[in-house]
Amino acid sequence: MIFEVTGGKHLKGDIIPQGAKNEALQILCAVLLTKEKVVIGNIPEIVDIMKLIDLLKDLGVKVEKTGHEEYSFQSDDVNVDYLISPEFKKKGGSLRGSIMIVGPLLARFGRAYMPKPGGDKIGRRRVDTHFLGFESLGAAFNYDDEAEFFKVEAKKLKGAYMLLDEASVTGTANIVMAAVLAEGTTTIYNAACEPYLQQLCKMLNRMGAKISGIGSNLLTIEGVETLGGTTHRLLPDMIEIGSFIGLAAMTQSEITIKNVSYPDLGVIPGVFQRLGIKMELRGDDLYIPAQEHYEIDTFIDGSILTVADAPWPGFTPDLISIILVTATQARGNVLIHQKMFESRLFFVDKLIDMGAQIILSDPHRAVVMGLDRKTQLRAIQMASPDIRAGVSLLIAAMSAKGKSTIFNINQIDRGYQHIDTRLNAIGAEIIRK
Repeated sequence: MIFEVTGGKHLKGDIIPQGAKNEALQILCAVLLTKEKVVIGNIPEIVDIMKLIDLLKDLGVKVEKTGHEEYSFQSDDVNVDYLISPEFKKKGGSLRGSIMIVGPLLARFGRAYMPKPGGDKIGRRRVDTHFLGFESLGAAFNYDDEAEFFKVEAKKLKGAYMLLDEASVTGTANIVMAAVLAEGTTTIYNAACEPYLQQLCKMLNRMGAKISGIGSNLLTIEGVETLGGTTHRLLPDMIEIGSFIGLAAMTQSEITIKNVSYPDLGVIPGVFQRLGIKMELRGDDLYIPAQEHYEIDTFIDGSILTVADAPWPGFTPDLISIILVTATQARGNVLIHQKMFESRLFFVDKLIDMGAQIILSDPHRAVVMGLDRKTQLRAIQMASPDIRAGVSLLIAAMSAKGKSTIFNINQIDRGYQHIDTRLNAIGAEIIRK
């Protein structure tokens, strides 16, 4: 599948962000913690999420679509032995988010198996944090190097003090889901504290868990015997909201992003404002006016601004690619520092081919010298290496002169729901072939 994108179109209108993909991956795994029914709303029907729902069905979870982007899940007849089947090895390995079924299964059934996770090709992504956490809770861990298969077992998990070696979001989520049914108290220092993880903890508490310290990097969990059912609605996807802010600036478009859950966006709007992008909060909608020019801020002494990713409440690494592409048509210069993944900036060669002024200093840093629209990017053929780079290239193509072709768009579909249809509705010209 490819996108043919005719650039130079100015968009105008309202756009509704999808439910948060990264929250959905955690929340869907949490349904395995109870026999009772869990209803989840605002689920984005994107490739990675539908794969995970299929995986839950294969495990024996009863899944029912109960409304628009709403599903009910009941895990009262889970077949843990499915985890050692060749079919599961293939399915589980093709989706990185499936790593988070391990914590709930270990907590409830005393064992879990997992093929080496797949996902984006954005560099090394360790899963040590997950398994070190499980071991702290008393689980025995084994990795079969030849079969590339993880196995974790525990007769009864016991609460423990632990300091995570990195503030991993998926690692924290996995350990929290294991610890809620462990015996005694678990204390997790250096825990991730993203809004999506806060959402998971709040949902678990509604199910009967006892988690305190939500929103901080110190979580305390009092283990309980069982959890019950609940209903939950996912937050809007902050990465999509950030993508739309960048898109509006690059294409000189007037866009209103609806129902953004502004308090959960953290520093994201402020970082885009430092690129000179104007925005206005209207209720819970974010209005982005059409701007002919936007100027990158500098540090107080006049030196070049640096935008770097960091664990929450710092700037999310998933929006670094969007910031980079948006800066290509700003007035001024910026140093982009992607600290977490060493391959995530490798898509900049496509932007350079389009005429962007970028120096890739090393795998983690790129200097962008904004063109200030004096030169329009030119259309080229390109391929999407990962979800976020794919949308960054789509934004570049939408601002470019002429018709661009983007290959490997299944990467974009993994993270963005009907992105072409939704953008075409407000004036884009994207043809899916």
